[in-house]
Amino acid sequence: MDLGLQGKKAILVGAARGIGMAVAETLAREGCDLAITARSEDSVKDAVAHLSRYGGKVIGKPVNVKKVDDYKAWLEWAIETLDGVDILIPISSSGGGMGSEKYWTNAFEVDVMGPVRAVEAVIPKMTEQQSGSIVLIATTSAAEAMGGPQAYNAMKASLVTWGKQLALFHGKDGIRVNVVSPGPVEFEGGNWDMIKGTMEKFYQSQLRQQPTGRLGTPDEIARCIAFLASPAASWCNGSHLTVDGGFTNRTHF
Repeated sequence: MDLGLQGKKAILVGAARGIGMAVAETLAREGCDLAITARSEDSVKDAVAHLSRYGGKVIGKPVNVKKVDDYKAWLEWAIETLDGVDILIPISSSGGGMGSEKYWTNAFEVDVMGPVRAVEAVIPKMTEQQSGSIVLIATTSAAEAMGGPQAYNAMKASLVTWGKQLALFHGKDGIRVNVVSPGPVEFEGGNWDMIKGTMEKFYQSQLRQQPTGRLGTPDEIARCIAFLASPAASWCNGSHLTVDGGFTNRTHF
């Protein structure tokens, strides 16, 4: 299937590792020009060098999403340097944690306001050209009670509602907005890799809940995100796609 991504201009926030890098690589292979960011300058440089081998334009600079002025300036730079934007995928996340108000502050600033500020930056250009695709990244922990009362779960849940509202409001402008909720994903240096080494019993309990007997991979999530972002998914708007190998127990009607 031709996803129709050749020459599209995509902005990815948080794309130097894990799911973000897998999405960036998938889009690069499909012919997209990319603007990427992460907090570490070295990781962004390495990612830009790696992604540039696919032949498209790849730009990147480090930025901390919580530093509002710097982040807004980065978004403006990305749009200007790419000479437009067709796709936005804000992926950065603060991660989980319980027991302190700091987790609520971090989750709100990164997982909610990070996407909000990115969407606000791209909407004018997408409206002007009467086309655009936005994919927000939630989590299966937003749909079921998992891992205790965490700010991360609650903040991610808000993206599902907000994504639907954006889709309904901006559909008239040719802008599609969809949400992807990944289940547990394992990769070297990621959260589940760490849990495997420090909380073996908990890790094994999660494996037992997986119908396939394993956790997901970044590439398996990335391909679904890339499809929703692409013109091949032109009739998907306001959708919420759970990608978890059957991990969650909900029945979707």
